[in-house]
Amino acid sequence: MASLLERIEAQTQLAGFNRLALLLFRLDERQIFGINVLKVVAVQKCPSLTHMPSAHPFVAGVAEIRGQVVPVIDMWRALDRHGDDSAGHIIVSEFNRSTQAFLVRSVDRIIHVDVENVLPPPEVENGPNYLTAITLVHQQSIEIIDVERILAEIVGDAQGVAETTVDDAAVKRALAGRKVLVADDSRVARGHIQRVLDQIGVPAIMLNDGRQALNYLQQLAATPGALEKELLMLISDVEMPDMDGYRLTTEIRRDPRLAGLHVLLHSSLSGIFNQSMIKRVGADRFIAKLNADELARAVLDRLDLQKAA
Repeated sequence: MASLLERIEAQTQLAGFNRLALLLFRLDERQIFGINVLKVVAVQKCPSLTHMPSAHPFVAGVAEIRGQVVPVIDMWRALDRHGDDSAGHIIVSEFNRSTQAFLVRSVDRIIHVDVENVLPPPEVENGPNYLTAITLVHQQSIEIIDVERILAEIVGDAQGVAETTVDDAAVKRALAGRKVLVADDSRVARGHIQRVLDQIGVPAIMLNDGRQALNYLQQLAATPGALEKELLMLISDVEMPDMDGYRLTTEIRRDPRLAGLHVLLHSSLSGIFNQSMIKRVGADRFIAKLNADELARAVLDRLDLQKAA
């Protein structure tokens, strides 16, 4: 496991080059699943669990890990799969400002793939879809788990903006008809962002990934002055299929027509690494998901900048 964690650390260097590092794991003998390496902080044998009678059905129990009591989520239950009693490992993860572990049968290996080869999952007619993307490696299907959605199912939707005084008329004047462009492949995140923007009276255009956002921006910029007239800013996720947020920001800064667009990267991944990446790719700001007040303040701050310009 020590060598695996060393490889996890090394794979973080792929970020920013439209590459995705995945830690692969199994729940049974058939399907292989993946989780973004940047969400993983530890992999270990499953410790003794303490059952919590009032816990969500997905939670197998809690365990003390590195001096912290962490909920352990049973991935079989979350994905509504039929597992067995051979679950032997946990994947400890940090995202959305929380730490949790996922109980799995076994941990396989780390792979890295081009984001262009990571595709959205198929639509599911009934019930939630806990896949965020799929990819093929040596003709083997890899299902990438939407762990943010699983966590949201357990803890509930993120809270909205706290009671505050927002001058609707002032916001409307400062917007001058502009909207916020949002790029995020997570339905949970898009819903949260939409609620925040609705609460402060800011209209939005919602897109599912970085490629769609770049195409939209390029089409808009084909008409001189349209970009500045139509958009206040871009709020972009970092982890997205086809084109990630780092690459999207890089492409925006390379295009003279788009270079002045205000870019806020909004990611479940936090910490020093992302702070350095926003400087490398030229983003204006970074906010870790999912804090409604911080997101609202960032948009209102942008309006203040526009009024002062």
